[in-house]
Amino acid sequence: MLVGLPLLVVAFSVARPTPLPRAFIPEFDGQATKRLAEELVSDHPNRMPGALAPADWFRSQLEPYGLPVRSERFSAVIPGRGRVEMQNLVAEAVGPSPRTIVVMAHRDNDGLGQGANSNASGTAMLIQLARTYGAPTGTESARLRPNHTILFLSTDGGAFGGLGAAWFAAHSPLRHDVAAVINLDSVGGDGRMRVEIAGDIPRGPAGTFLETVAARAAAETGRRPARPGVVRQLVDLGFPFSLFEQAPFLTHGIAAVTLTTVGDSTPDSANDTANKLRADRLTQVGRTTQDVVGTLDQGLEFAQGTSSYLYLGARVIRGWAVELVLISCLLPFLATAIDLFARCRRRRIPLAPALRGYRSRLAFWAWVIGLFELFGLLGAWPEGAPRPISPTSSVAHHWPAKALFALGVLALLGWLVTRERLIPRREITAEEELAGHTAALLCLGALSLLVVATNPFALIFLLPSLHVWLWLPQLRSAPLAARFGVLALGFAGIVLLLGSFAGRSGLGWDAPWYLAELRAVGYVPFIVMPFLVVWLAGTGQLAALATRRYAPYPAASELPPSGPLRRILRSMLSSAHGRRRARASEGALEALES
Repeated sequence: MLVGLPLLVVAFSVARPTPLPRAFIPEFDGQATKRLAEELVSDHPNRMPGALAPADWFRSQLEPYGLPVRSERFSAVIPGRGRVEMQNLVAEAVGPSPRTIVVMAHRDNDGLGQGANSNASGTAMLIQLARTYGAPTGTESARLRPNHTILFLSTDGGAFGGLGAAWFAAHSPLRHDVAAVINLDSVGGDGRMRVEIAGDIPRGPAGTFLETVAARAAAETGRRPARPGVVRQLVDLGFPFSLFEQAPFLTHGIAAVTLTTVGDSTPDSANDTANKLRADRLTQVGRTTQDVVGTLDQGLEFAQGTSSYLYLGARVIRGWAVELVLISCLLPFLATAIDLFARCRRRRIPLAPALRGYRSRLAFWAWVIGLFELFGLLGAWPEGAPRPISPTSSVAHHWPAKALFALGVLALLGWLVTRERLIPRREITAEEELAGHTAALLCLGALSLLVVATNPFALIFLLPSLHVWLWLPQLRSAPLAARFGVLALGFAGIVLLLGSFAGRSGLGWDAPWYLAELRAVGYVPFIVMPFLVVWLAGTGQLAALATRRYAPYPAASELPPSGPLRRILRSMLSSAHGRRRARASEGALEALES
């Protein structure tokens, strides 16, 4: 019943945004765009961030049309390459209104192939669109006059986490009046036209803006553009992440989308050649973009801002309704955990030893996470700007074995210290096991409230463990396989997150290390790490209970005569001293025999 009412509210919160009226604009030449992309690939196949020749080529393409190109220089640290000097290029079509529409594409590639589709196609389309608002010298009267200022932005570092877009959104003098952004990325492939809306925060572009883009795409292709699935959108709201360049603008409250023809997975750079570009697809995306820009130019004021929602095609589910459902799913767990606590109080079952055992596990995981952060400060992990690392780079697939081994050794020492007080030394009663379950579940409940206060959408990763692990106290006498199966099922949320990165980014088994790298460069905020410590400590206690290795924190009378660290050191010293005495005795016997 707690969940049913919010679901009913969700049903009535479904909205259908209305697109802006269509504006009629000139035709778009996809064949000419393809030739322009082939020229860029032929002249400059390697367009790594900071390359000057592709920037000069871009300027030369717009210079005959009377569109001056402004350079905005910046630098950023790219993992595996160090600090690189880069530049964004901006061509401006000035209109009477100060509000600005940005059409953009990154001109760099990852250096592993020609980058014909990613992103010579987007750069060529950007040039063709800019030429519409320019005119050769002496024909200024034929120039198209917009109502709003339109910026044609060629970014650098787009293939390495959208570095140029992030710098523009945060530092460019032109950023203040930007109201809408259309990003063009890999627009000449075989795939269906697709719209990307994920950001670095759990927000997307305004519904009217998004529906306008979808309606214009449907008018050109005969069907609505592809979009991320509902589960993928939930994952992106719970763990905000996007490799496309609309994301930094959404962070700053600017409506932005990416038009592309590639799917979730990263395209193969080695096969991204000019002969695979499709002129018909370039025509479709180019006309759609022109149509959207013309429409926004007539009614930009109605399509500004960002909001949270699930995009279902022609309809959206409001973000607050989704949050309400996720929070309502949390209430049964909280009610059960509190009732379990009350049951322990009625039976006078002490919780202090169980909470102290949880504290020891908390200290261990804090030690491990603290070591990870310390190693990052010492330069053991990749360093870079706080942007997504390119999944195709060698850094994303390189595990620093020596640093990870050192981290593992230090973590093992911490575990040896912690386990001394948590080793079962007697038979554990049913009441003590119940207290252990109660303490762990209460701490996970407190964690869930902190998640609600930070990002309620992240409950999608936490709710499976909360609800599944409620059954562990009921399975105390069940076979080990059943208990272990329930424990493993609680990791469904984490598996969903890892599987999302493993599949759509082509990372495979490197997905866990990639997520760690996102924290190392600062893309994942630090607040996630304390939350992870609390969850891991609760997981450790419940795992010990499920495998019958749990023991409450010992009383003072049950503690060893010396501390665990001192005992370990004393044992090591005694063993070394014994070996020396044995070797000395053997030497003395050999001397007597001789």
